[in-house]
Amino acid sequence: MSLNRSEKEAVISEVTSLAAKAQTLVMAEYRGITVANMDKLRVAARSSGVSLSVLKNTLARRAVAGSSFEVGADQMTGPLIYGFSEDAVAAAKVVAEFAKTNDKLVIRGGVYGGKVLDVEGVKQLASIPSKEVLLAQLCGLLMSPMSRTAVVLGALAAKKGEGAAPAAAEEPAAA
Repeated sequence: MSLNRSEKEAVISEVTSLAAKAQTLVMAEYRGITVANMDKLRVAARSSGVSLSVLKNTLARRAVAGSSFEVGADQMTGPLIYGFSEDAVAAAKVVAEFAKTNDKLVIRGGVYGGKVLDVEGVKQLASIPSKEVLLAQLCGLLMSPMSRTAVVLGALAAKKGEGAAPAAAEEPAAA
């Protein structure tokens, strides 16, 4: 079904607002995917904060014009699903995970930080741990020296305590 001019403008403005907030755009070809599998992909995307849209490529190109995603306009050919995410790795992670279990979804490319990503670039972006995991790893690294110091000081205190206990026990016997 063809969209009239006002509907096209509404789609463009919606996608433009998505692109303005997003850090990452992932494009994948969805030819041959069943409706049930597409629904599973959409549910997974929603739970990860990813906005998936099936758009006409001309509308997608117009929507990203002037944004950091404009560099990926050359990749916008064929039947594509567009995934925008505010989290840098969420869109790539959702699409790559789904593509592992469904061979009909073919990753075509993406854009991150104003740079075009090929298929391998999207897969590498998807392999980066989530923000929460990275923060937990950073906290662990920051706490590691402190906890090691505390263990060493505790061991020294225990060693001194062991040495002081027999000396205290000997003094009353000598007196």
